[in-house]
Amino acid sequence: MAEAEEDCHSDLIRADDNERPGEANLQARELFLKAVEQEQNGALYEAIKFYRLAMQLVPDIEFKITYTWSPEGDGVGKSYIEDGGDDDGKMADLLSYFQQQLALQESSVKLCQPDLDVSQTHISVLPMEVLMYIFRWVVSSDLDLRSLEQLSLVCRGFYICARDPEIWHQACLRVWGRSCNKLVPYTSWREMFLERPRVRFDGVYISKTTYIRQGEQSLDGFYRAWHQVEYYRYMRFFPDGQVMMLTTPEDPQSIVPRLRTKNTRTDAILLGHYRLSQDTDNQTKVFAVLMKKKEEKPIDYHKYRYFRRVSVPETEHSFHVGLQLCSSGRQRFNKLVWIHHSCNITYKSTGETAVSAFDIDKMYTPLFFARVRSFTAFSEKPL
Repeated sequence: MAEAEEDCHSDLIRADDNERPGEANLQARELFLKAVEQEQNGALYEAIKFYRLAMQLVPDIEFKITYTWSPEGDGVGKSYIEDGGDDDGKMADLLSYFQQQLALQESSVKLCQPDLDVSQTHISVLPMEVLMYIFRWVVSSDLDLRSLEQLSLVCRGFYICARDPEIWHQACLRVWGRSCNKLVPYTSWREMFLERPRVRFDGVYISKTTYIRQGEQSLDGFYRAWHQVEYYRYMRFFPDGQVMMLTTPEDPQSIVPRLRTKNTRTDAILLGHYRLSQDTDNQTKVFAVLMKKKEEKPIDYHKYRYFRRVSVPETEHSFHVGLQLCSSGRQRFNKLVWIHHSCNITYKSTGETAVSAFDIDKMYTPLFFARVRSFTAFSEKPL
């Protein structure tokens, strides 16, 4: 009797579908969602009946509906996105879709499965805690979130692990500290890390300055030489708030490898700390205080043995730098524009400080970011 009613119902739907072919997908969608609701309520017989009716109208209706994950655990079939929607909506809901697919699988199915039969132990055998610890090593203390995004392309399970909110929250805390306790106006910690202005750590900010300088006149007075002066400025930022700056005529190919670590042996390098500041005009600025690397010089007692040494006042030089963080082209946060540069000379004997501010002119060209792959090739510490 039930099969007769079902066949009669399906015949009526087919007749209506022939008359109004545009409503076939809509009817199949309603039947499929109703079947999902019945299955969630435990009415399996009714759910199978509606599933069969929906697939008779549209055989691939299951792949035309994408669920949104419900944190409360109810109303699974009430919210969905049609395949005809925009691509941004699909990508934003991809995590929810993968989580839904894993939830619908059997409990024995692991987070990921090997494509080929292997004799060695597969990574899917590891517990979730160990797997997440490996992901923290991928991000490392250098905040290499780019490698984490690449790792998420391996499989569906890795995609879910790479979107773990705790990893992105820890990354935000490393960059902005206590100022990122509130998620508003962002929808996730990952969105905050990607959208909120910040300096980049996987490379170097470089500027090149070139100018013409007049030389001395020749002895016979017939000509005067002109010199083309060219030099570079390098700045590298670290997640722990430290920064390095170097001004040198050497090209990036010879200098950039020396800036991989803070323990570089380059003599003219300046070391210091920086902080991010966002004004009321929504412009993010970077302020840094740098000093020359301190080196302990051995005291030569025999040098001044037979004459009196003239005392020179001990001074301490610090350079104060102000930069505005900008984006240019398709890259984000890849440009630093000079807004302030000064030198503070402190006399240790009196404690007085003399400030010399430099005029920001065309000699202070903007610094542009260049990614260096070797900076994130190794992980020293986990996140």
